[in-house]
Amino acid sequence: MNNPLYDTLFGCHQGKTSPFLELADGTFMNHTAYLELAAQYAHVFTKLGLKPEDRVAVQIGKSPEALAVYAACVQAGLVFLPLNTAYTASEVSYFVENSGARLLLCDDTKAEALAPVAAATGAALETLNDDGSGSFTDLANPMPTSFPTVVRTEADLAAFLYTSGTTGRSKGAMLTQGNLLSNTQALLGEWAFTADDTLLHALPIFHTHGLFVATNIALLAGSKILFVPKFDPDTMIRLMSKATTMMGVPTFYTRLLDDARFTKDLTSHMRLFISGSAPLLAETHLQFEARTGHRILERYGMTETNMNTSNPYTGERRAGTVGFPLPGVELKITDRQTGATLPQGEIGEIEVRGPNVFQGYWQMPEKTAEELRENGFFITGDLGKIDEDGYLHIVGRNKDLIISGGYNIYPKEIELLLDNEAGVLESAVVGVPHPDFGETVVGVVVAEKGVELDLDQLKQNISGSLARFKQPQKLFVVDELPRNTMGKVQKKALREAYKNTYQKP
Repeated sequence: MNNPLYDTLFGCHQGKTSPFLELADGTFMNHTAYLELAAQYAHVFTKLGLKPEDRVAVQIGKSPEALAVYAACVQAGLVFLPLNTAYTASEVSYFVENSGARLLLCDDTKAEALAPVAAATGAALETLNDDGSGSFTDLANPMPTSFPTVVRTEADLAAFLYTSGTTGRSKGAMLTQGNLLSNTQALLGEWAFTADDTLLHALPIFHTHGLFVATNIALLAGSKILFVPKFDPDTMIRLMSKATTMMGVPTFYTRLLDDARFTKDLTSHMRLFISGSAPLLAETHLQFEARTGHRILERYGMTETNMNTSNPYTGERRAGTVGFPLPGVELKITDRQTGATLPQGEIGEIEVRGPNVFQGYWQMPEKTAEELRENGFFITGDLGKIDEDGYLHIVGRNKDLIISGGYNIYPKEIELLLDNEAGVLESAVVGVPHPDFGETVVGVVVAEKGVELDLDQLKQNISGSLARFKQPQKLFVVDELPRNTMGKVQKKALREAYKNTYQKP
């Protein structure tokens, strides 16, 4: 194949009039129309002077056009860099600068704020709105509807996804065509997707889950996608009768269970419900099965690897576990200090190796060396154990990552903002259980001597620099932060102290 990812996921649908995307309003986009639009976008990239391996930073809403930008990047040999639509201009600035993106694509509402970002980095700035309008569309309209696919190999980069570490500095995980393709092929088989499936898709497409899992699987299988801009119970319930499968985060399932219209009859034709991006409470598993007769299939993945494990499609889906390694993926539990493999049943660091594992962090060789062993095993930072039947249990995280509603939140970023506020001596940010989001953010601050902090004002002050999902829902003032003998803040103690903050009565 001249371009394995494009040929396998996209090019195979050339000339097909089969429906690809069905929107919430009932309109359709077939496979051919989608590919023709992507080809026009690829021509625009060329006109703007982009060359293979250049990065394209994209912060636009969920739409068929946004999905076509992804296909266009693959066809033109560019590196696709999707960004959370909630990121502020200051957050986007880092990603554009660090990646060296040649093009920044945003919607009209953000163009003014992002223009200085593009100007400072030398990136072109174009707009693409949810309704398909924008300067990028104007450039695309006169372009041919076919494009000579750029030759690529499985070793060539296809995407950057930014993650972060305990330092708070974001890291660009480099994903190749082979990383994405191998994972999609493995999941297709594991979850038995076919062209007869219709996927109810309410996930964002700037995230691994919604883009490189859900969308890629549908493309590979030739499935139709019910393409919903965001999760809305009314829309989900209205469209569910047309679907056979659904992928979501725990929040989706808890909110559906809160709706009396979500019944066994409504889901009787469904084949599969999949959950990921955050732990699903065992209680939610049980409630869902009791309500619908379906047992949610939970899997485990991350930015650097896409999916690593999955509960079985045929077989027991165990609540509280994330199943078994995917075909081609090796997984082991190791001692965090020595790296030695631990006996079955013992808790340790989860390490994975396989064709799904990323190539390293962009321009961070030291960080890459810390987390990606020479033998190819990636140190996930998650703690787990393998039970007597081979199921993987995630028991905690070595890192302080907070996962709220499927979104990753890194405490250091918030702590730096809090620490910089007048009257704040120091702070610590932790994740605590939340009935809807799995986890949410709580900030604990120590005031300077003699200062009485206005917590509402403090939250307001930092909100302009943080996406909404990162903003602390509650702040607490303490006399001092708990520390060990080495002076390190004991976040475990804080999580324990505030774990019942959002407990339902």
